[in-house]
Amino acid sequence: MDGPSGSGKSSASRGVARALGLRYLDTGAMYRAMTWWMLQQGVDLADSEAIAARAGEPEITSGTDPDAPSIHVDGVDVAGPIREVEVTGAVSVVAAVPEVRSRLVALQRKIIGAGDIVVEGRDIASVVAPEATVKVYLTASAEARAQRRSAELAGSTVEAQQAAMARRDTLDSTRKTDPLSVAAGAIELDTTALNLEEVIAEVLSLVAERNGRDPSYERA
Repeated sequence: MDGPSGSGKSSASRGVARALGLRYLDTGAMYRAMTWWMLQQGVDLADSEAIAARAGEPEITSGTDPDAPSIHVDGVDVAGPIREVEVTGAVSVVAAVPEVRSRLVALQRKIIGAGDIVVEGRDIASVVAPEATVKVYLTASAEARAQRRSAELAGSTVEAQQAAMARRDTLDSTRKTDPLSVAAGAIELDTTALNLEEVIAEVLSLVAERNGRDPSYERA
């Protein structure tokens, strides 16, 4: 499941994984974890070569329980720190470095393994797992995305979030390596007018249809 920030990927992906009894992977958290580590190490994030030189050092471990997703760097729980403003403002820069993407894509593919997992990010269907049975691209209006993100962050305004998201969208969609895009075969789902339960229901129906089952089947 791909899409820009604020489109509802995380909540929807976890809900779908929970309903189907599957594992769940937040690849964005992995890039945030890498960014957090770089900041902790004092790496100059304006220097892509410096980032590339150290991309192989941190040990990043992602849990796959949709009810309690976890992320650790060198054994340290960073689930909270990676959501802070400093990391959020820098993650697109770090994620654009080819060596970072190569390292983390390899880790993501290892976790995905034989499948039975719901994975969310920005290049899952296009790069990480192009053979995925169901590919979904979530999107929403800029205002809806900003409102959602503002509601999650204390003291943040819709205007500030809309500006920040516009900047990140540009960085993510124009980077040379694995840019954000709608993958071939992906179904685009606009979540602007949908609540979380409705988004989850739509995705579950897509999964059922792709698997040749009645979309109204009883969900777990």
